[in-house]
Amino acid sequence: MDTSFAQRRRRDLIIAACCAVAAALVPLFVKDVYIQNIMVLTLMYAALSQSWNILSGYCGQISLGHALYFGLGAYTTALLFTKFGVLPWFGMFAGGVISALIAMALGYPCFRLRGHYFVIATIVIAETALLLFQNWDWAGAALGIDIPVRRDSWLYFQFTRSKLPYFYFALALACVAWLVTWWLEDSKWGFWWRAVKDNPDAAESLGVVVFDSKMGAAAVSAFLTAVGGSFYAQFVSYIDPESVMGFQFSLLMALPAVLGGIGTLWGPVLGAVVLIPLTELTRSYIGGSGRGVDLIVYGALIVAISLARPEGLIGLFSRGHPKEPAR
Repeated sequence: MDTSFAQRRRRDLIIAACCAVAAALVPLFVKDVYIQNIMVLTLMYAALSQSWNILSGYCGQISLGHALYFGLGAYTTALLFTKFGVLPWFGMFAGGVISALIAMALGYPCFRLRGHYFVIATIVIAETALLLFQNWDWAGAALGIDIPVRRDSWLYFQFTRSKLPYFYFALALACVAWLVTWWLEDSKWGFWWRAVKDNPDAAESLGVVVFDSKMGAAAVSAFLTAVGGSFYAQFVSYIDPESVMGFQFSLLMALPAVLGGIGTLWGPVLGAVVLIPLTELTRSYIGGSGRGVDLIVYGALIVAISLARPEGLIGLFSRGHPKEPAR
């Protein structure tokens, strides 16, 4: 391994540890429940965008249907808990495994598509799943599922008196997603994914098993996304198809990575830190106008940042440096 590259990896790990410690201390000074809620959502979307980035950023398989895996995680946890009394922790793992298996099953035909055909296929599959859940009576159909509150405890992963437990779990989830990405990008799979993204045919000629690498990326990405969906179900205590499988979730997973720097290690984190608070604040303070002013401001700021930094916000930290491997 190149010495400078190894040093950058150690530096990234140290910076990440410092950021995690700093984030863990924030609730000690921020007591406002609304701000805490925004922080929870920011961390959740940082994890989700990092998960999306594994498949779409590193492997180059742009997906706009990740709401499917998010919804599967949410519904698996909610249904197992309400129908069979299974603890959310087991439901969270089960949702991740089911989503990973479905991602590979869907990848078998879809990874034979390229470019915009693959993107369209992911949208169609996710929208089809949304319609199925809207008409599936056993899963609550369009009315959704109300998750009963048993008692405040980590065992049931339910907290009504404070959002801080959710904050710390979201922080842990974001850290796990980041660490998985950090580890994978320097593994055989990480090099394979970047090769497939740059030129699948050339990668295959050099011995890269293109199809297997795509399937692996899809499984890891779907598993982590489903865990995020399970967390969201417990956080809001109520889900319905539109609230966990709507197209907006697929976009909100992709946009932070695109804004921060797609196919990079820090891009999804930077994008989420800017985008999610911006989304929530514009909706809260100017969304009540009823004329879409919040969406105009929100969209204008995204366009401005994109025009100023086409490579993403990560470009703010790489000016004047030589070109490095994708981070």
